[in-house]
Amino acid sequence: MTLLDVSIVNVALPSIESSLGAGPAQVQWIVAGYALAFGLVLVPAGRFGDLLSRRAVFLAGLAGFVLTSAAAGLVQSATALAVVRLLQGVTAGLVNPQVLALIQQLFTGAERGRAFAAFGTTVGLSTAVGPLLGGVILAVFGEEEGWRGVFLVNVPLGLVLLPLAWRWLPRQGSGGRRARPGFDVVGLVLLASAVLLVMLPFVLTTGEGGSAARWWLLAPGALLLGLFALWERREDRRGHQPVVAADLVRTASFTRGALVGVSYFAGFTGIFLVVTLYLQSGLGFTPLQAGLVQTPFALASAVLAQVGGRQVAERGRRVVVLGLVVVAAGLSAADVVAAAVQGTAGAIALAACLAVTGAGSGLVISPNQTLTLAEVPRSVAGTAGGVLQTGQRIGSAMGVAAVTAVFFSALAGQGLSGAAGARSGEVPAEVQAAFGEALSTGLRVSIGLVVAALVFALLDLRRREGSVRPRSHGG
Repeated sequence: MTLLDVSIVNVALPSIESSLGAGPAQVQWIVAGYALAFGLVLVPAGRFGDLLSRRAVFLAGLAGFVLTSAAAGLVQSATALAVVRLLQGVTAGLVNPQVLALIQQLFTGAERGRAFAAFGTTVGLSTAVGPLLGGVILAVFGEEEGWRGVFLVNVPLGLVLLPLAWRWLPRQGSGGRRARPGFDVVGLVLLASAVLLVMLPFVLTTGEGGSAARWWLLAPGALLLGLFALWERREDRRGHQPVVAADLVRTASFTRGALVGVSYFAGFTGIFLVVTLYLQSGLGFTPLQAGLVQTPFALASAVLAQVGGRQVAERGRRVVVLGLVVVAAGLSAADVVAAAVQGTAGAIALAACLAVTGAGSGLVISPNQTLTLAEVPRSVAGTAGGVLQTGQRIGSAMGVAAVTAVFFSALAGQGLSGAAGARSGEVPAEVQAAFGEALSTGLRVSIGLVVAALVFALLDLRRREGSVRPRSHGG
């Protein structure tokens, strides 16, 4: 539910605009506020779970998510919806790090790989199926008020999950909990401020204008990250409990895997927004039809995540490398198709390319999670999950900003905007071709980011194989 709400709202934006009279700034915050608050809370929430109780933080976050989802579906103004979306993002950020930490706590060996495969399936499905589910809800409840169902659908699901989580999640603490928990308040403030300043320019980027001054926020953000690192080192030397424990920083496999994750999420997350814009505004598809085109990605990702989860224990980083190669191949094929074929035939061919991309994605996300967290001490598993997912959220924001900026720039170069085509119905052939060329250009940014992830994965593979290769006794 928490990951689905990152993307499901995109197809409902026209419905929100017409129903609540939302302006561009309000729409931007309805989308960006959730992602921003989500990313901001992940690391502190992981630390709270490590030091207090992962079960308690999970339950609190889930209960809050149900309440804020209900509030989002019942609001009567665009401003109220933007505020509720911020609060909804906070509750989502409380939940997610506990999931990875509980997997670390409860499973070992091959079982852990299968657990991460289930998690990877969830990530792949929730990321890709958002447009389809949003389209179905709008088709059932109507486009005028159907957007409310996009949020309210979380309420019955959450009410089922709360008693199950209460009963099944382990009551004991983190397993590595210290007798006298403490919180590094200064470190938390420095990190939260840095993440806010780094993410804000990206999540507020629509690709269609906006003040360039927002990019200056990256400079103080980088400075605060440096101050945070110095403060954490100081806290560790003094024997205190830093936000990001030294054990985590010293785990080389974690830092290398995190780089792969950040680059990959930057590469693959942005494709869904531009593909949705291409299908709805460029080809005149309905939200439901646009979602159906993207469904093969979700299905292939779900199936291959299970395969990757089983294979990673035996084949290690090679599984991720193979997956990244397949993703790059699928996106390259989509690049060619988008520029060459339009209409229904082009959509069918694009769906096939996305199926290949999804298959590769299934071999990337969960195996990379497994390898990245394999050597992390259980006592800091929640913090590790928060750091890893914060990096992925920042990567996603950067990728969406870059891909959409290039997409809209390509359209502007042809005298069009993102809303140039009809939302449904016939679209002139020249407009379809222009949108296809813009999609092709945007996909090349995604391909470059995926290739960067592949480079990081190959470097990690080389280090891993070098560390186990027998030393030569010759000259």
